[in-house]
Amino acid sequence: MEQAVKRIGVLTSGGDAPGMNAAVRSVVRSAIARGIECIGIRRGLNGLITGDFIKLDADSVAHTINRGGTILYTARSQEFMTLEGQKKAAATCKLLGLEGIVGIGGDGTFRGLMALSKQGISVAGIPATIDNDIVCTDYTIGFDTAANTAVEAIDRLRDTMQSHERCSVVEVMGRNAGHLALYVGLATGATVVLVPEEPVNFNEGVVERIRQARLAGKTHFMIVVAEGAGSAVEIGEKIHETLGLDPRVTILGHIQRGGTPTARDRVMATRMGYHAVECLAAGKTNRVICARNGQMVDLDIAEGLKMKKGINEQQYEVLKAMTGIE
Repeated sequence: MEQAVKRIGVLTSGGDAPGMNAAVRSVVRSAIARGIECIGIRRGLNGLITGDFIKLDADSVAHTINRGGTILYTARSQEFMTLEGQKKAAATCKLLGLEGIVGIGGDGTFRGLMALSKQGISVAGIPATIDNDIVCTDYTIGFDTAANTAVEAIDRLRDTMQSHERCSVVEVMGRNAGHLALYVGLATGATVVLVPEEPVNFNEGVVERIRQARLAGKTHFMIVVAEGAGSAVEIGEKIHETLGLDPRVTILGHIQRGGTPTARDRVMATRMGYHAVECLAAGKTNRVICARNGQMVDLDIAEGLKMKKGINEQQYEVLKAMTGIE
């Protein structure tokens, strides 16, 4: 069957996530397997404006499946947010003969791809963000690695907290979503988990939980906070003022973005990359690749971004049972 495209581009945009390189590798090798040439666009959508590109082949992505970060680099582009910038990007695609673009990133990346599709370029998006907050997919690349990185850090902190009988407040990423904090809190047996989706009364949800844990014989307490739920430093100060404890505050920050991707992230990235190339080869455009019930499907990007994704209520109920949160 004749391919709908003969040459495509691939880029990574927005915040980096472990597994992005595995996705790039998959796009390149899936394209080559179909006789499609692949061009790497460096530094995100801005690279389409500036013409920052590199030819990719099977050898150029060898031994990258296990690497963190992104070999194509990533950046945010203010210029691309303008119509003039979008036209420049489309002009670069036409100059290079790129009939399709695979963009790997979060919702900002997908909005950029939609804008590019309005300029006549076929696009497909692969969800990659450690927040796991892309509404239309069950899973986003990078989440599992980030969660395991946070769990390992918290386990190490717990060792020293137990030795000194202290309270630890750990801030994980999640400006607008608490999926990572909730998952990590469950995995580490946290005393309290604070997420932006479920505001908690400080006295009832934090102070009383620590009191109850102490009455139950606990001498150390682990508080996990999503960055969007409040400042870990301020929460530590309030715990000190209210309970007289001397909390140690740890902000994991960008350490969660780095490191070797887990097997799950490598496999999911590979499957998503393959499906993205399938979409472009079939002549589809404006699609986002989604993991649903163990299968890869594709949806219209605009339709996907309209969906709302709240906190996993079942996981939250389990958390309440584990910690006694009301």
